[in-house]
Amino acid sequence: MTPPLILASQSPFRRMLMENAGLAFTAEAATIDERAAEAALAARNPTPQVIAEALAVEKARDVSGRNPGALVIGSDQTLSLEGRVFHKPADMGEAKSHLAAMSGRTHSLNCGVALVQDGTVLWRHVSVAHLTMRPLSSDFIDRHLARVGTRVLASVGAYQLEGEGVQLFERIEGDYFTILGLPLLPLLAKLRDLDAIDA
Repeated sequence: MTPPLILASQSPFRRMLMENAGLAFTAEAATIDERAAEAALAARNPTPQVIAEALAVEKARDVSGRNPGALVIGSDQTLSLEGRVFHKPADMGEAKSHLAAMSGRTHSLNCGVALVQDGTVLWRHVSVAHLTMRPLSSDFIDRHLARVGTRVLASVGAYQLEGEGVQLFERIEGDYFTILGLPLLPLLAKLRDLDAIDA
């Protein structure tokens, strides 16, 4: 009998990806303090990829602790631009600042995913996508944010590629699932390896 599968997230995008893939799972939000977890890593001078992977593991471990026997999927994403790590904007002013900083430049979305069962990490993985934003005027950013509204505050990049955010870009290198926050293809491959889903 396969163990229950739990997604350690309430992200509607991650849930959608798993539902569309036909996976039977439940979702439960992790209760970790992400900024505190990042601060604990600071002494190691971690890369944005290491941060994403570590947060994915911590989220999965947190939910695993409340669900004995379950196979828990944790996932987290960082956005990095020339050494700077971005977090979700706190308000629309910060969203504008994020977009202005990324205008005309290439940033990376680093997406970590982990599988944990009874507190033990069974697998971890990081996928990276590189996105080049076209040059954006301040007026365009204002108009764009006025159209899309506060939905952008749910995204680390202050854009939603599955919506009007696609208009901000001139080049994208990487897979769609990584960009939405869950590297689905390597995850599915590992779940099949573990006989956790129908192969």
